Amino acid sequence: MDYIYEENRIYALREDHLLLSEVTFPARDDSRVNVDHIYIDQSLRGKRAASDLMLLAYNYIKDKNKKIIAKCPYAIKWFKRHEEYQDIVINVKTKKKQ
Repeated sequence: MDYIYEENRIYALREDHLLLSEVTFPARDDSRVNVDHIYIDQSLRGKRAASDLMLLAYNYIKDKNKKIIAKCPYAIKWFKRHEEYQDIVINVKTKKKQ
């Protein structure tokens, strides 16, 4: 799948230009973004598309030297399941309880 990267969004389109998948992460300030929305088309659900998209977002945001505040319920769950990617996550709702 070919992903399109924008300042605060990563997404993919079908051949007919309809949205296939999307994650948005608007800037909260100069050093933080809110991962606030993820969309996966029904045709991609159950195929790891959401997880793959979250990993792309994580790498993109980390490369920009920004921190993540996860607002989207899926993003919160994803970071809880993937502790290895919590190094740039700063909201406590995302951290696993000890």
